[in-house]
Order: sequence, then structure tokens, then C-alpha cells
Amino acid sequence: MNLNQVTVSSRNLKKAVAFYKQLGLKLIVDALPRYARFLCPDGDATFSIHLNESMQNNDNTTIYFEDDNLESLVIQLQQKGITFTSQPEDKSWLWKEAKLLDPDGNQIILFKAGNNRIHPPWRID
Repeated sequence: MNLNQVTVSSRNLKKAVAFYKQLGLKLIVDALPRYARFLCPDGDATFSIHLNESMQNNDNTTIYFEDDNLESLVIQLQQKGITFTSQPEDKSWLWKEAKLLDPDGNQIILFKAGNNRIHPPWRID
């Protein structure tokens, strides 16, 4: 498994995007006012922000882990007693995702995106 992307909530994406660009992240998906994704300056990890006007303390962070053998990984984890809130399914953004929660209720998404993670057809230059 590889830690790939962290998504955080924001009440104001315009301000958040300006801040993270100032930190040196490269904006690669601009879907304001609801979503923005950045490429980290080193490596190929990505970081994103989504609009959440009613942010609550327990639902602001989503952690993504990519695995090329997603279906096998889900089966292995289920055999260890891990409960999933959704099974692997194809998404409109060209990823396959399965969802679960950590003990504190933070959402974790195990996924397979391949080249579409950093180079989706709608990527901006």
C-alpha cells in the first residue's frame, strides 16, 4: 500500500487554494468552488481540498491509499475482520474505490486510479 492523497475540508476554497499554492503545491485540478487538487512538489503524491460549508469535527479528513490489486486487498482485509462501508466500485472520475472508517470515524478510501490520478482527462496545465 502507498499513501497517496489526503483531502481536507474547507469553508472557503478560494482562500485555501491561494494558501496551498503559496506553500509551493502545484494546482492540477481546478473545480472551484467545490474542489481543487494539487501535486506535491516532490514525488507524485497529491493533496486536495473540498468544500464543506457545514464542517464537523469528525468528518473533515479523507485518507486515500492506492493499491494496484484493490479487489485482492479488500478481500484480504475483510478476512482479517475489517468492515467496509462500500465495496470496490468504478467512479465517474475514473478511479475504482472501496471505503471504510478508522476507529475514530475518519473515512479511508482504498483505490486504484493508475494514470488518471495525476493525469485525468480534465487536468489543467
